[in-house]
Amino acid sequence: MGESTNVYPFEPSKAAPIVFCNLFGVSMAWHIYQNFQYKSWKITGPLPWGGLLFLAGFATREVSVKHPHDIGMFIATNVLLFLAPPVYSLLNYFVLGRALYYVPYLSPIHPGRVISTFVGLDIIVGIITSLGASKVSGLDNSDSELRLGRDLIRASILLQVACFLGFVALEATFHRRCLRAKVMNKRLQMTITLLYASSVLILIRNIYRVVETFQGYTGYLQNHEVFFYVFDGALMLINSIMFNSYHPARFLPRTNQIYLSKDGVTEVRGPGWQDKRPFLVTLIDPFDLGGLITGRDQTTKFWETEQAQSEDPQLHGENLEATRV
Repeated sequence: MGESTNVYPFEPSKAAPIVFCNLFGVSMAWHIYQNFQYKSWKITGPLPWGGLLFLAGFATREVSVKHPHDIGMFIATNVLLFLAPPVYSLLNYFVLGRALYYVPYLSPIHPGRVISTFVGLDIIVGIITSLGASKVSGLDNSDSELRLGRDLIRASILLQVACFLGFVALEATFHRRCLRAKVMNKRLQMTITLLYASSVLILIRNIYRVVETFQGYTGYLQNHEVFFYVFDGALMLINSIMFNSYHPARFLPRTNQIYLSKDGVTEVRGPGWQDKRPFLVTLIDPFDLGGLITGRDQTTKFWETEQAQSEDPQLHGENLEATRV
């Protein structure tokens, strides 16, 4: 590629990638320590991975801005920085899933289906994005194929925003039910507040990406680097540090067998909420509407049995524990 071909439509900053690389590196190391400290890899495992992707993304960007004619390095940094933010969405799926296990009788969806449902939707978005990117990056593609590629990328970004709005709606529904049932203790309130804050940061970032994509390569956003560092780098850094400062494992049980009694005070150890339907059925019907119609879901309300046992000492089993929160 000739010397006249510069992949950046602006003069890129050489200092900013170093700053963000170091900050994400510190946050990532802190997350690794906290995951060992709280033994919370099953819930907050995505946090170090998100930090690692951003660290690698900004490290390659630093190399790229020093070699602005290297298309390979430019593609590498964009791929890494494109993959990093969705990892924080994955974290939110894990955290909300554990919160739903904590208050299963108010969950709008089976807690275990939060991850499979929204990750499945994200995979579909990723496939559409990949198809669009392959069309756009093909040097021998016709104009119609290039337009199709751009349209696929735009559709995938809009679908990503729509899916995440659906996730936020699930958060809000759960929050409203907890308030109405008067079971909102401090731990649960902190967890939901963290989810709302993280969701707002992710949504702002996604909206920025939507506008940037629709404006195109010659648009105002893509031609001014400051927007990338504000709406992509800084927002996700704030998100990462927020979870350092208020780690979800401080507020949620370490196992999904611990749930909050309907009195909003007592924590009880139960069998956990299990979905014995075939995996494919759970993907097609994550809300178990079939169980609602047939009455099958009534047999899964273990918390009613457990609560009845906790009210009668003679009915307490060996696996039943109650603690005050």
